[in-house]
Amino acid sequence: MWDRLAASDPGLLRLTAGLRTVVAIALTLTVLAALRVPVSQLVAGAMAAMVSTFAIREKQRSQQAVTLALGLPVALASVSLGALLNQRVVVGDLFFVALIFCAVYGRRFGDRGTALGLIGFQVYFLSLFVHATTATLPALYGVLCVAFACSAAARFVLLPQTPAGTLDRLRRAFRARLAQLIAVQAELLDAGPDDVEKVLEDLRTATARLHETALMIQGRLEDGTSDVTVARLLQRRIADAEIASERLGLLLLTARSAERTDTLTLHLPGAPLPLGGELPVRDDAAEALRRDLQALRVLMLRPLGEARGTALAQVRNRLLGYREEENLPKASPAVQDVFRGLGEAARAALGLRLALDGPQDESDDSPATARSREELDAEDAAIEAGEEAEEPEPTGLSRPTTRAAVQVAVGSALAIAGGELLSSQRWYWAVLTCWIVFINTASTGEILVKGYRRLLGTVLGVVAGIGLAVLVGHHTWTAFALVLVFIFAMFYTAPLSYTLMSFFVTAMLGLLYTLLNTYSLSVLVLRVEETALGAACGVIAAAVVLPIHTDRRTNELLVEVLNRLAEVTRAAVDQLSGGAGADLVEEARDLDQALADLRTATEPLTHPIAPLRARRDTARYVVALLETCAYHGRSLAATAELLPTHPSIAADPRLRGACARIVHNIEAISAHVADPRATAEIETGPSIASMLEPGTLRTPRYGRVTDRVLRHLQRLDEAVSGLARPLGITTGADRPKK
Repeated sequence: MWDRLAASDPGLLRLTAGLRTVVAIALTLTVLAALRVPVSQLVAGAMAAMVSTFAIREKQRSQQAVTLALGLPVALASVSLGALLNQRVVVGDLFFVALIFCAVYGRRFGDRGTALGLIGFQVYFLSLFVHATTATLPALYGVLCVAFACSAAARFVLLPQTPAGTLDRLRRAFRARLAQLIAVQAELLDAGPDDVEKVLEDLRTATARLHETALMIQGRLEDGTSDVTVARLLQRRIADAEIASERLGLLLLTARSAERTDTLTLHLPGAPLPLGGELPVRDDAAEALRRDLQALRVLMLRPLGEARGTALAQVRNRLLGYREEENLPKASPAVQDVFRGLGEAARAALGLRLALDGPQDESDDSPATARSREELDAEDAAIEAGEEAEEPEPTGLSRPTTRAAVQVAVGSALAIAGGELLSSQRWYWAVLTCWIVFINTASTGEILVKGYRRLLGTVLGVVAGIGLAVLVGHHTWTAFALVLVFIFAMFYTAPLSYTLMSFFVTAMLGLLYTLLNTYSLSVLVLRVEETALGAACGVIAAAVVLPIHTDRRTNELLVEVLNRLAEVTRAAVDQLSGGAGADLVEEARDLDQALADLRTATEPLTHPIAPLRARRDTARYVVALLETCAYHGRSLAATAELLPTHPSIAADPRLRGACARIVHNIEAISAHVADPRATAEIETGPSIASMLEPGTLRTPRYGRVTDRVLRHLQRLDEAVSGLARPLGITTGADRPKK
């Protein structure tokens, strides 16, 4: 059960966020109830505790403490201005717009600027919600101080969270998701014709979830480790495990098929699996494969303290022996490749265990295991701390935070004007919606989808709020208990579904209105109307004021992905050809992050409400092709990283020439996406394997160029060429002959 929880919530980040916010609010309500404050101040305290808890996102505890301390005077100033300007409509509205601009612009100063801006905006909103006046200000000051103190107690005393602890839980989540992926791979062995498509979809999901966790770990390495060298070691071991497990899945799919499975099958939803393979069968090799997959799952899942014993050492030795061609069963070449893949995955499991758990007992090692340890030790010794080059940031209106601040200010002004036409008392709901739809969005399409999701969640929440208000009645503490439940659910589901989060927010607000004795059906209907208005104002502002259209945004990110792919491929092949070494794992992770950004930006194009079906299918296909390219780029980078420490693997200068066409084609596609008038063309020609000397593919496993490197280059060449047609780029073969 713990492993399932760790896998479903990597690092327990959602659970911690929800619990910490609920505890802060519960503490605040307890203290304020003991002081016998009125219900309106209880509501204000609960909202202040919530915002002072979730607004702070810094990873280091000392930085969190400073931001929380700075947040209190910001909150006091904001509630004071809210109370003073509450009755001055024009001045108050102008100040609110200026506050919104400053709050969004503050994001350029990092997490602290974002947090202080969020606190300032939300507390001003709080003053409007509870109808703060100058007479109630002293009491509200006390409420805010209590809320911030309780937030600090929840964060630093009751539910402390350190970067090292978070990273440790993320590593456990990576192990758990890795074990889940291997379990799904094992299901492929027994899946019949009717079940194989479902298992294949589960395999895609498990592979994507593992990659997501690897990226989360990547973002926490610098803060959660003792030095840069340790961070780089963990980064490499996580990458090795991810690549080995993904390759094992491809080998299993190939063993099920009549021909080698295209890597695209693992990344494109709905891609068919070639039929006619030899599995599932019940021979000795298949039974050994089932046994060894289960053994690999245990080795991946269990940390050192839970995996001691001679039996597991023997299992590890047997799996690592497959790397040395030891004890391979009599089976087809495709099935034997799966056993070799098991050996590589076992080596990745050993490296992961050494990186996470430290030195181990080596008394039961076989010669194959001892050689694997020596390889890993040599790789570890070769790791050096590197420095990242900082890229120049855009300035002026080209800076995303400045553009977003202007857009939100304009959208909020429209929302204020329209909101006051709907209601002179609750116009601020439209402003809140306009504010929220701009958070973590970068294009008009993203804002449109987010506004749609918020409106849907709000409508469903209104229905729930009506029923809850009737059931709760005037039972104050029952209502507050339900508010805490909804707040936890809001934070726990926020990263998963924006619609669900909006549902819980609206249902909670229905309860708060009940507590303030302002609940009515017309109020909740007004909430829907204000939400729709705020979303519409946000979309209008994004489309008219300094717009970033979805096509432009996706094209920019596509160019970034292609440039990163070209860099990784060029550097990896250069090192495999005998060139100087580079930080290939870091470059591969930069590629993964760029691809993750592109995947997020294409959501408006691939969303079910997107009206253009052909465009949606094209976007999915392009992203799947790029994920295929990224997999082969990561694999080449990982193989090149082995070169300096493995004397049995020699460089081959011929690879540089074989790679030239791939890099040229990537750069040509990038140039066409950036400027459709570009003249560079896609080159076609013989396969990568045929460009090398005959016999290369049949050289021994530890020859100058392994089959695996050639296979990755060949598939990368095919995937890059495949990108040309959906992007509307002609190739040399497409030119009309004279």
